[in-house]
Amino acid sequence: MSLKSFAAKIFARIVVARMHRWANKPVQTQKRVFDNLIKTAAETSFGKAHSFAEISSYQDFARHVPIRDYEDLKPYVEKVVAGESDILWPGKPLYFAKTSGTTSGAKYIPLTKESMPSHIQAARNAILCYIHETGNADFVDGKMIFLQGSPEMDEKNGIQLGRLSGIVAHYVPNYLQKNRLPSWETNCIEDWETKVDAIVEETKDQDMTVISGIPSWVQMYFERLIAKTGKPVGELFPNFNLFIYGGVNYEPYRAKFEALIGRKVPSIELFPASEGFFAFQDTQQEKGMLLQLNSGMFYEFVEANLFFEENPPRLTIGEVAVGVNYVLLISSNAGLWAYNVGDTIQFTSLKPYRVMVSGRIKHFISAFGEHVIGKEVEQAMKEAIDTFNFSISEFTVAPQTETSAGELPYHEWFIEFESEPENLQQIAQQLDASMQQQNSYYFDLIEGKVLQPLKIKVLPKDSFQKYMKSQGKLGGQNKVPRLANDRKIADFFS
Repeated sequence: MSLKSFAAKIFARIVVARMHRWANKPVQTQKRVFDNLIKTAAETSFGKAHSFAEISSYQDFARHVPIRDYEDLKPYVEKVVAGESDILWPGKPLYFAKTSGTTSGAKYIPLTKESMPSHIQAARNAILCYIHETGNADFVDGKMIFLQGSPEMDEKNGIQLGRLSGIVAHYVPNYLQKNRLPSWETNCIEDWETKVDAIVEETKDQDMTVISGIPSWVQMYFERLIAKTGKPVGELFPNFNLFIYGGVNYEPYRAKFEALIGRKVPSIELFPASEGFFAFQDTQQEKGMLLQLNSGMFYEFVEANLFFEENPPRLTIGEVAVGVNYVLLISSNAGLWAYNVGDTIQFTSLKPYRVMVSGRIKHFISAFGEHVIGKEVEQAMKEAIDTFNFSISEFTVAPQTETSAGELPYHEWFIEFESEPENLQQIAQQLDASMQQQNSYYFDLIEGKVLQPLKIKVLPKDSFQKYMKSQGKLGGQNKVPRLANDRKIADFFS
Protein backbone atom coordinates (compact mmCIF):
# COMPACT_ATOMS: atom_id res chain seq x y z
CA MET A 1 0.00 0.00 0.00
CA SER A 2 1.37 3.40 -0.99
CA LEU A 3 1.60 6.31 1.42
CA LYS A 4 -1.00 8.13 -0.67
CA SER A 5 -3.57 5.35 -0.47
CA PHE A 6 -2.89 4.89 3.26
CA ALA A 7 -3.49 8.60 3.84
CA ALA A 8 -6.66 8.44 1.73
CA LYS A 9 -8.08 5.74 4.01
CA ILE A 10 -7.38 7.80 7.14
CA PHE A 11 -8.90 10.91 5.57
CA ALA A 12 -11.92 8.89 4.45
CA ARG A 13 -12.54 7.66 7.99
CA ILE A 14 -12.46 11.23 9.33
CA VAL A 15 -14.77 12.63 6.63
CA VAL A 16 -17.29 9.80 6.95
CA ALA A 17 -17.45 10.29 10.73
CA ARG A 18 -18.21 13.99 10.18
CA MET A 19 -20.92 13.13 7.68
CA HIS A 20 -22.57 10.73 10.09
CA ARG A 21 -22.87 13.49 12.67
CA TRP A 22 -25.08 15.70 10.51
CA ALA A 23 -26.79 12.82 8.69
CA ASN A 24 -27.94 11.43 12.03
CA LYS A 25 -29.47 14.79 12.99
CA PRO A 26 -31.22 15.77 9.75
CA VAL A 27 -33.92 18.10 11.12
CA GLN A 28 -31.50 19.96 13.40
CA THR A 29 -28.97 20.21 10.57
CA GLN A 30 -31.50 21.73 8.19
CA LYS A 31 -32.74 24.17 10.84
CA ARG A 32 -29.18 25.37 11.41
CA VAL A 33 -28.72 25.87 7.65
CA PHE A 34 -32.07 27.67 7.40
CA ASP A 35 -31.35 30.06 10.27
CA ASN A 36 -27.95 30.94 8.85
CA LEU A 37 -29.35 31.60 5.36
CA ILE A 38 -32.08 33.94 6.61
CA LYS A 39 -29.76 35.84 8.94
CA THR A 40 -27.02 36.26 6.34
CA ALA A 41 -29.31 37.46 3.53
CA ALA A 42 -31.56 39.73 5.63
CA GLU A 43 -30.00 42.95 4.29
CA THR A 44 -29.95 41.94 0.62
CA SER A 45 -32.47 43.37 -1.83
CA PHE A 46 -34.31 40.06 -1.87
CA GLY A 47 -34.20 39.74 1.90
CA LYS A 48 -35.66 43.22 2.42
CA ALA A 49 -38.35 42.69 -0.22
CA HIS A 50 -39.42 39.48 1.51
CA SER A 51 -39.17 40.68 5.12
CA PHE A 52 -36.37 38.33 6.17
CA ALA A 53 -35.92 40.40 9.33
CA GLU A 54 -39.39 39.28 10.42
CA ILE A 55 -38.83 35.58 9.67
CA SER A 56 -38.33 33.52 12.81
CA SER A 57 -39.64 30.15 11.59
CA TYR A 58 -40.02 28.07 8.47
CA GLN A 59 -43.74 28.84 8.48
CA ASP A 60 -42.89 32.55 8.26
CA PHE A 61 -40.58 31.84 5.34
CA ALA A 62 -43.22 29.85 3.44
CA ARG A 63 -45.66 32.75 3.84
CA HIS A 64 -43.19 35.43 2.74
CA VAL A 65 -41.33 33.60 -0.05
CA PRO A 66 -43.30 31.99 -2.90
CA ILE A 67 -41.99 29.13 -5.02
CA ARG A 68 -40.00 30.43 -7.98
CA ASP A 69 -38.31 29.02 -11.05
CA TYR A 70 -35.55 30.80 -12.96
CA GLU A 71 -37.95 32.96 -14.95
CA ASP A 72 -39.57 34.21 -11.74
CA LEU A 73 -36.19 34.96 -10.18
CA LYS A 74 -34.80 36.49 -13.37
CA PRO A 75 -35.44 40.18 -12.47
CA TYR A 76 -33.14 39.74 -9.47
CA VAL A 77 -30.58 37.71 -11.43
CA GLU A 78 -30.43 40.39 -14.13
CA LYS A 79 -29.39 42.94 -11.51
CA VAL A 80 -26.63 40.61 -10.34
CA VAL A 81 -25.52 40.05 -13.94
CA ALA A 82 -25.47 43.83 -14.42
CA GLY A 83 -22.89 44.05 -11.64
CA GLU A 84 -25.02 45.15 -8.68
CA SER A 85 -24.12 43.96 -5.19
CA ASP A 86 -26.19 42.59 -2.31
CA ILE A 87 -29.11 41.51 -4.47
CA LEU A 88 -29.72 37.81 -3.74
CA TRP A 89 -26.75 37.22 -1.44
CA PRO A 90 -24.28 39.59 0.22
CA GLY A 91 -21.71 41.00 -2.18
CA LYS A 92 -21.24 39.63 -5.69
CA PRO A 93 -20.94 36.00 -6.80
CA LEU A 94 -17.58 34.53 -7.73
CA TYR A 95 -18.94 33.04 -10.95
CA PHE A 96 -21.97 32.54 -13.10
CA ALA A 97 -22.62 29.02 -14.29
CA LYS A 98 -24.13 29.52 -17.72
CA THR A 99 -26.71 26.94 -18.69
CA SER A 100 -29.38 26.43 -21.30
CA GLY A 101 -32.53 28.39 -20.45
CA THR A 102 -35.99 26.91 -20.09
CA THR A 103 -38.01 29.63 -21.80
CA SER A 104 -35.91 32.65 -22.72
CA GLY A 105 -32.28 32.13 -23.54
CA ALA A 106 -29.35 31.34 -21.30
CA LYS A 107 -29.58 31.04 -17.54
CA TYR A 108 -26.96 32.60 -15.28
CA ILE A 109 -26.76 30.70 -12.01
CA PRO A 110 -24.69 32.49 -9.34
CA LEU A 111 -21.90 30.65 -7.54
CA THR A 112 -20.66 32.38 -4.39
CA LYS A 113 -17.61 31.95 -2.17
CA GLU A 114 -19.94 30.26 0.32
CA SER A 115 -21.58 27.89 -2.19
CA MET A 116 -18.55 26.95 -4.26
CA PRO A 117 -16.94 24.61 -1.69
CA SER A 118 -19.96 22.30 -1.65
CA HIS A 119 -19.53 21.58 -5.36
CA ILE A 120 -15.96 20.46 -4.71
CA GLN A 121 -16.34 18.69 -1.39
CA ALA A 122 -19.35 16.60 -2.40
CA ALA A 123 -17.52 14.97 -5.31
CA ARG A 124 -14.49 14.39 -3.08
CA ASN A 125 -16.61 12.94 -0.30
CA ALA A 126 -18.33 10.53 -2.69
CA ILE A 127 -14.93 8.99 -3.45
CA LEU A 128 -13.95 8.97 0.22
CA CYS A 129 -17.16 7.14 1.14
CA TYR A 130 -16.32 4.51 -1.46
CA ILE A 131 -12.81 4.13 -0.04
CA HIS A 132 -14.10 3.88 3.53
CA GLU A 133 -16.74 1.27 2.67
CA THR A 134 -14.72 -0.94 0.31
CA GLY A 135 -11.19 -0.46 1.61
CA ASN A 136 -10.13 0.05 -1.99
CA ALA A 137 -7.80 3.04 -2.25
CA ASP A 138 -5.21 1.78 -4.72
CA PHE A 139 -6.79 3.76 -7.53
CA VAL A 140 -5.53 7.03 -6.01
CA ASP A 141 -2.06 6.13 -7.30
CA GLY A 142 -3.22 5.86 -10.90
CA LYS A 143 -4.44 8.37 -13.44
CA MET A 144 -7.91 9.85 -13.25
CA ILE A 145 -9.85 11.42 -16.08
CA PHE A 146 -12.76 13.81 -15.74
CA LEU A 147 -14.52 14.43 -19.06
CA GLN A 148 -15.79 17.97 -18.72
CA GLY A 149 -16.32 21.29 -20.45
CA SER A 150 -13.57 23.76 -21.19
CA PRO A 151 -12.17 25.53 -18.11
CA GLU A 152 -11.74 28.72 -20.11
CA MET A 153 -14.18 31.40 -18.99
CA ASP A 154 -15.65 34.67 -20.17
CA GLU A 155 -16.31 37.73 -18.04
CA LYS A 156 -19.49 39.70 -17.49
CA ASN A 157 -19.32 42.93 -15.49
CA GLY A 158 -16.32 41.72 -13.56
CA ILE A 159 -17.75 38.26 -12.82
CA GLN A 160 -16.36 35.20 -14.58
CA LEU A 161 -18.79 32.86 -16.28
CA GLY A 162 -18.56 29.43 -17.82
CA ARG A 163 -20.01 25.96 -17.64
CA LEU A 164 -20.07 24.42 -14.19
CA SER A 165 -17.77 21.53 -15.08
CA GLY A 166 -15.23 23.98 -16.47
CA ILE A 167 -15.41 26.17 -13.37
CA VAL A 168 -14.94 23.16 -11.09
CA ALA A 169 -11.81 22.21 -13.05
CA HIS A 170 -10.09 25.21 -11.46
CA TYR A 171 -10.56 23.65 -8.03
CA VAL A 172 -8.88 20.27 -8.51
CA PRO A 173 -6.76 19.86 -5.35
CA ASN A 174 -2.99 19.90 -5.63
CA TYR A 175 -2.63 16.29 -4.50
CA LEU A 176 -4.62 15.18 -7.57
CA GLN A 177 -3.00 17.46 -10.14
CA LYS A 178 -0.28 14.95 -11.06
CA ASN A 179 -2.86 12.20 -11.45
CA ARG A 180 -5.37 14.23 -13.41
CA LEU A 181 -5.97 13.90 -17.13
CA PRO A 182 -6.45 15.26 -19.71
CA SER A 183 -3.95 18.09 -19.75
CA TRP A 184 -5.13 21.65 -19.33
CA GLU A 185 -4.41 22.38 -23.00
CA THR A 186 -6.51 19.43 -24.16
CA ASN A 187 -9.32 20.33 -21.77
CA CYS A 188 -9.51 23.76 -23.40
CA ILE A 189 -10.19 22.36 -26.88
CA GLU A 190 -13.68 23.49 -27.84
CA ASP A 191 -14.41 21.09 -30.70
CA TRP A 192 -15.56 17.91 -28.99
CA GLU A 193 -14.42 15.41 -31.63
CA THR A 194 -10.97 16.96 -31.71
CA LYS A 195 -10.92 16.99 -27.93
CA VAL A 196 -11.87 13.32 -27.61
CA ASP A 197 -9.19 12.32 -30.12
CA ALA A 198 -6.63 14.31 -28.13
CA ILE A 199 -7.80 12.67 -24.89
CA VAL A 200 -7.43 9.24 -26.49
CA GLU A 201 -3.86 10.05 -27.47
CA GLU A 202 -3.04 11.31 -23.97
CA THR A 203 -4.58 8.41 -22.10
CA LYS A 204 -4.19 5.26 -24.21
CA ASP A 205 -0.79 4.44 -22.71
CA GLN A 206 -1.57 5.60 -19.16
CA ASP A 207 -2.56 3.66 -16.05
CA MET A 208 -6.14 4.89 -15.92
CA THR A 209 -7.87 3.92 -12.68
CA VAL A 210 -10.82 6.34 -12.38
CA ILE A 211 -12.95 7.62 -15.26
CA SER A 212 -15.72 10.16 -14.71
CA GLY A 213 -18.29 11.90 -16.89
CA ILE A 214 -21.75 11.84 -18.38
CA PRO A 215 -22.28 8.29 -19.73
CA SER A 216 -22.99 9.35 -23.31
CA TRP A 217 -19.70 11.29 -23.52
CA VAL A 218 -17.73 8.51 -21.84
CA GLN A 219 -19.19 5.97 -24.24
CA MET A 220 -17.86 7.97 -27.16
CA TYR A 221 -14.43 8.13 -25.51
CA PHE A 222 -14.44 4.36 -25.00
CA GLU A 223 -15.41 3.71 -28.61
CA ARG A 224 -12.61 5.96 -29.86
CA LEU A 225 -10.11 4.18 -27.57
CA ILE A 226 -11.12 0.78 -28.94
CA ALA A 227 -10.97 2.02 -32.53
CA LYS A 228 -7.48 3.41 -31.91
CA THR A 229 -5.98 0.47 -29.99
CA GLY A 230 -8.06 -2.54 -31.00
CA LYS A 231 -8.38 -3.49 -27.33
CA PRO A 232 -11.36 -3.44 -24.95
CA VAL A 233 -11.13 -0.69 -22.36
CA GLY A 234 -10.69 -3.15 -19.48
CA GLU A 235 -7.67 -4.71 -21.16
CA LEU A 236 -6.19 -1.36 -22.11
CA PHE A 237 -6.66 -0.12 -18.53
CA PRO A 238 -6.34 -3.21 -16.32
CA ASN A 239 -6.49 -1.08 -13.15
CA PHE A 240 -9.59 0.84 -14.19
CA ASN A 241 -11.87 0.03 -11.27
CA LEU A 242 -14.12 3.03 -10.65
CA PHE A 243 -16.57 4.84 -12.92
CA ILE A 244 -18.13 8.07 -11.60
CA TYR A 245 -21.13 9.49 -13.40
CA GLY A 246 -24.02 11.93 -13.17
CA GLY A 247 -26.37 13.93 -15.32
CA VAL A 248 -28.36 11.06 -16.83
CA ASN A 249 -29.52 7.60 -15.83
CA TYR A 250 -26.69 5.10 -16.24
CA GLU A 251 -28.89 2.02 -16.54
CA PRO A 252 -29.61 2.31 -20.28
CA TYR A 253 -25.86 2.45 -20.84
CA ARG A 254 -24.73 -0.22 -18.38
CA ALA A 255 -24.83 -3.24 -20.70
CA LYS A 256 -23.12 -1.29 -23.48
CA PHE A 257 -20.42 -0.09 -21.07
CA GLU A 258 -19.71 -3.57 -19.79
CA ALA A 259 -19.33 -4.77 -23.38
CA LEU A 260 -16.93 -1.92 -24.19
CA ILE A 261 -14.94 -2.46 -21.01
CA GLY A 262 -15.09 -6.26 -21.12
CA ARG A 263 -16.04 -6.60 -17.45
CA LYS A 264 -18.08 -5.01 -14.70
CA VAL A 265 -16.67 -1.90 -13.01
CA PRO A 266 -17.94 -0.41 -9.73
CA SER A 267 -19.64 2.96 -10.11
CA ILE A 268 -20.59 6.01 -8.06
CA GLU A 269 -23.59 8.14 -8.96
CA LEU A 270 -23.60 11.90 -8.40
CA PHE A 271 -26.47 14.42 -8.42
CA PRO A 272 -24.84 17.75 -9.30
CA ALA A 273 -26.39 20.80 -10.92
CA SER A 274 -25.37 24.40 -11.44
CA GLU A 275 -27.72 25.32 -8.59
CA GLY A 276 -25.99 22.99 -6.15
CA PHE A 277 -24.48 19.56 -5.56
CA PHE A 278 -27.53 17.88 -4.06
CA ALA A 279 -26.56 14.27 -3.42
CA PHE A 280 -24.10 11.48 -4.07
CA GLN A 281 -23.97 7.72 -3.69
CA ASP A 282 -22.44 7.08 -0.29
CA THR A 283 -22.68 3.28 -0.27
CA GLN A 284 -22.52 0.40 -2.71
CA GLN A 285 -24.98 -1.57 -0.59
CA GLU A 286 -28.09 0.64 -0.65
CA LYS A 287 -30.15 2.26 -3.35
CA GLY A 288 -30.09 6.03 -3.66
CA MET A 289 -27.79 8.97 -2.99
CA LEU A 290 -27.18 10.74 0.31
CA LEU A 291 -28.94 14.11 0.34
CA GLN A 292 -26.48 16.86 1.28
CA LEU A 293 -28.23 18.45 4.25
CA ASN A 294 -25.15 20.28 5.53
CA SER A 295 -24.05 22.05 2.34
CA GLY A 296 -25.61 25.48 2.63
CA MET A 297 -28.88 24.43 1.03
CA PHE A 298 -32.28 24.32 2.72
CA TYR A 299 -34.63 21.88 1.01
CA GLU A 300 -38.36 21.92 0.51
CA PHE A 301 -40.43 19.26 -1.19
CA VAL A 302 -43.77 19.44 -2.99
CA GLU A 303 -45.62 16.33 -4.09
CA ALA A 304 -45.37 16.30 -7.88
CA ASN A 305 -49.05 15.53 -8.39
CA LEU A 306 -49.94 18.65 -6.35
CA PHE A 307 -47.27 20.98 -7.71
CA PHE A 308 -49.39 22.87 -10.21
CA GLU A 309 -52.17 23.55 -7.73
CA GLU A 310 -52.45 27.04 -6.27
CA ASN A 311 -50.29 27.22 -3.12
CA PRO A 312 -49.40 23.51 -2.93
CA PRO A 313 -48.26 22.15 0.45
CA ARG A 314 -44.51 22.58 1.00
CA LEU A 315 -42.76 20.01 3.16
CA THR A 316 -39.43 20.05 4.98
CA ILE A 317 -37.07 17.17 5.54
CA GLY A 318 -38.87 15.77 8.58
CA GLU A 319 -42.17 15.46 6.71
CA VAL A 320 -41.28 13.41 3.64
CA ALA A 321 -42.00 9.75 2.91
CA VAL A 322 -40.28 7.01 0.94
CA GLY A 323 -41.41 6.41 -2.63
CA VAL A 324 -43.36 9.65 -3.17
CA ASN A 325 -42.53 11.77 -6.20
CA TYR A 326 -41.46 15.22 -4.97
CA VAL A 327 -40.48 18.39 -6.78
CA LEU A 328 -37.19 19.57 -5.28
CA LEU A 329 -36.97 23.19 -4.05
CA ILE A 330 -33.85 24.81 -2.63
CA SER A 331 -32.85 27.97 -0.81
CA SER A 332 -29.11 28.34 -0.85
CA ASN A 333 -26.02 30.34 0.01
CA ALA A 334 -25.78 31.14 -3.69
CA GLY A 335 -28.88 33.31 -3.34
CA LEU A 336 -31.60 31.01 -4.66
CA TRP A 337 -34.84 31.13 -2.66
CA ALA A 338 -37.63 28.52 -2.69
CA TYR A 339 -36.21 27.74 -6.11
CA ASN A 340 -37.66 25.00 -8.28
CA VAL A 341 -34.67 23.24 -9.83
CA GLY A 342 -37.03 21.29 -12.10
CA ASP A 343 -36.04 17.84 -10.88
CA THR A 344 -38.33 15.35 -9.24
CA ILE A 345 -36.91 12.98 -6.66
CA GLN A 346 -38.03 10.05 -4.54
CA PHE A 347 -36.65 9.11 -1.16
CA THR A 348 -35.27 5.59 -1.00
CA SER A 349 -34.37 5.87 2.70
CA LEU A 350 -35.10 8.18 5.64
CA LYS A 351 -32.30 6.94 7.91
CA PRO A 352 -30.23 8.47 6.43
CA TYR A 353 -32.04 10.53 3.81
CA ARG A 354 -31.21 9.07 0.42
CA VAL A 355 -32.82 10.03 -2.87
CA MET A 356 -33.04 8.96 -6.46
CA VAL A 357 -33.79 11.26 -9.37
CA SER A 358 -37.16 10.32 -10.82
CA GLY A 359 -37.38 12.85 -13.64
CA ARG A 360 -38.43 16.41 -14.35
CA ILE A 361 -41.61 18.15 -13.33
CA LYS A 362 -42.33 19.05 -16.95
CA HIS A 363 -42.13 16.91 -20.06
CA PHE A 364 -38.64 16.79 -21.43
CA ILE A 365 -36.08 14.70 -23.30
CA SER A 366 -32.73 14.18 -21.64
CA ALA A 367 -31.74 10.66 -22.62
CA PHE A 368 -28.24 11.99 -23.32
CA GLY A 369 -28.18 15.06 -21.09
CA GLU A 370 -29.74 17.41 -23.66
CA HIS A 371 -32.56 18.80 -21.48
CA VAL A 372 -34.89 19.46 -24.41
CA ILE A 373 -38.24 20.94 -23.35
CA GLY A 374 -41.65 21.39 -24.94
CA LYS A 375 -41.23 25.04 -25.80
CA GLU A 376 -38.13 24.27 -27.85
CA VAL A 377 -39.75 21.59 -30.02
CA GLU A 378 -42.86 23.73 -30.48
CA GLN A 379 -40.77 26.73 -31.54
CA ALA A 380 -38.80 24.57 -33.96
CA MET A 381 -42.01 23.25 -35.50
CA LYS A 382 -43.43 26.76 -35.81
CA GLU A 383 -40.33 27.98 -37.62
CA ALA A 384 -40.43 25.01 -40.00
CA ILE A 385 -44.13 25.57 -40.77
CA ASP A 386 -43.48 29.28 -41.40
CA THR A 387 -40.56 28.45 -43.70
CA PHE A 388 -42.08 25.62 -45.73
CA ASN A 389 -45.81 26.35 -45.45
CA PHE A 390 -47.16 22.96 -44.46
CA SER A 391 -49.83 21.91 -41.98
CA ILE A 392 -49.86 19.22 -39.30
CA SER A 393 -52.48 17.58 -37.14
CA GLU A 394 -50.23 16.69 -34.25
CA PHE A 395 -46.71 15.68 -33.35
CA THR A 396 -44.60 14.27 -30.53
CA VAL A 397 -40.88 13.63 -30.04
CA ALA A 398 -39.01 10.74 -28.42
CA PRO A 399 -35.38 9.59 -28.17
CA GLN A 400 -34.30 6.62 -30.26
CA THR A 401 -31.47 4.83 -28.47
CA GLU A 402 -31.72 1.41 -30.09
CA THR A 403 -30.05 1.89 -33.44
CA SER A 404 -28.27 -0.48 -35.78
CA ALA A 405 -24.55 -1.10 -35.43
CA GLY A 406 -22.51 1.99 -36.20
CA GLU A 407 -25.51 4.31 -36.27
CA LEU A 408 -25.74 7.14 -33.76
CA PRO A 409 -28.90 7.58 -31.68
CA TYR A 410 -31.25 10.43 -32.50
CA HIS A 411 -34.47 12.24 -31.70
CA GLU A 412 -37.43 10.83 -33.61
CA TRP A 413 -40.22 13.26 -34.54
CA PHE A 414 -43.59 11.59 -35.07
CA ILE A 415 -45.60 13.95 -37.26
CA GLU A 416 -49.12 13.62 -38.60
CA PHE A 417 -49.24 15.95 -41.60
CA GLU A 418 -52.45 17.25 -43.10
CA SER A 419 -50.83 16.46 -46.41
CA GLU A 420 -47.39 14.88 -46.56
CA PRO A 421 -44.91 17.38 -48.04
CA GLU A 422 -42.34 16.36 -50.60
CA ASN A 423 -39.41 18.13 -48.92
CA LEU A 424 -39.22 16.08 -45.70
CA GLN A 425 -35.43 16.18 -45.61
CA GLN A 426 -35.38 19.97 -45.76
CA ILE A 427 -38.00 20.15 -43.02
CA ALA A 428 -35.94 17.81 -40.83
CA GLN A 429 -32.85 19.95 -41.41
CA GLN A 430 -34.77 23.10 -40.46
CA LEU A 431 -36.14 21.48 -37.30
CA ASP A 432 -32.70 20.28 -36.29
CA ALA A 433 -31.07 23.65 -36.96
CA SER A 434 -33.67 25.35 -34.77
CA MET A 435 -33.15 22.84 -31.96
CA GLN A 436 -29.38 23.38 -32.06
CA GLN A 437 -29.85 27.13 -32.00
CA GLN A 438 -32.21 27.01 -29.02
CA ASN A 439 -30.51 24.36 -26.91
CA SER A 440 -26.75 24.42 -26.32
CA TYR A 441 -26.72 20.88 -24.88
CA TYR A 442 -28.38 19.50 -28.00
CA PHE A 443 -25.94 21.47 -30.15
CA ASP A 444 -22.98 19.98 -28.26
CA LEU A 445 -24.31 16.44 -28.67
CA ILE A 446 -24.78 16.88 -32.42
CA GLU A 447 -21.41 18.58 -32.84
CA GLY A 448 -19.76 15.93 -30.69
CA LYS A 449 -21.26 13.10 -32.78
CA VAL A 450 -23.03 11.67 -29.75
CA LEU A 451 -26.37 12.24 -31.50
CA GLN A 452 -27.13 12.37 -35.20
CA PRO A 453 -29.61 14.93 -36.54
CA LEU A 454 -33.26 14.20 -35.89
CA LYS A 455 -35.41 12.00 -38.11
CA ILE A 456 -39.07 12.38 -39.06
CA LYS A 457 -41.51 9.50 -39.00
CA VAL A 458 -44.66 10.33 -40.96
CA LEU A 459 -47.81 9.00 -39.34
CA PRO A 460 -51.07 8.15 -41.12
CA LYS A 461 -54.19 10.23 -40.61
CA ASP A 462 -55.91 9.87 -37.21
CA SER A 463 -52.88 8.22 -35.58
CA PHE A 464 -52.95 10.50 -32.56
CA GLN A 465 -56.70 10.12 -32.22
CA LYS A 466 -56.26 6.38 -32.04
CA TYR A 467 -53.48 6.75 -29.49
CA MET A 468 -55.49 9.01 -27.20
CA LYS A 469 -58.48 6.70 -27.49
CA SER A 470 -56.32 3.75 -26.50
CA GLN A 471 -55.32 5.67 -23.36
CA GLY A 472 -58.90 6.63 -22.51
CA LYS A 473 -58.02 10.28 -23.09
CA LEU A 474 -59.84 11.11 -26.27
CA GLY A 475 -61.38 14.61 -26.16
CA GLY A 476 -61.91 16.96 -23.25
CA GLN A 477 -58.86 18.78 -21.90
CA ASN A 478 -56.50 15.91 -22.62
CA LYS A 479 -53.43 16.72 -24.68
CA VAL A 480 -50.85 14.64 -26.47
CA PRO A 481 -47.50 15.15 -24.70
CA ARG A 482 -45.19 17.11 -26.96
CA LEU A 483 -42.23 14.98 -25.93
CA ALA A 484 -41.21 12.23 -23.56
CA ASN A 485 -37.94 10.83 -22.26
CA ASP A 486 -39.05 7.28 -23.06
CA ARG A 487 -40.70 5.55 -26.00
CA LYS A 488 -44.06 4.64 -24.46
CA ILE A 489 -45.91 6.83 -26.96
CA ALA A 490 -43.42 6.14 -29.76
CA ASP A 491 -43.84 2.38 -29.38
CA PHE A 492 -47.55 2.75 -30.07
CA PHE A 493 -46.68 4.10 -33.51
CA SER A 494 -43.92 1.61 -34.29
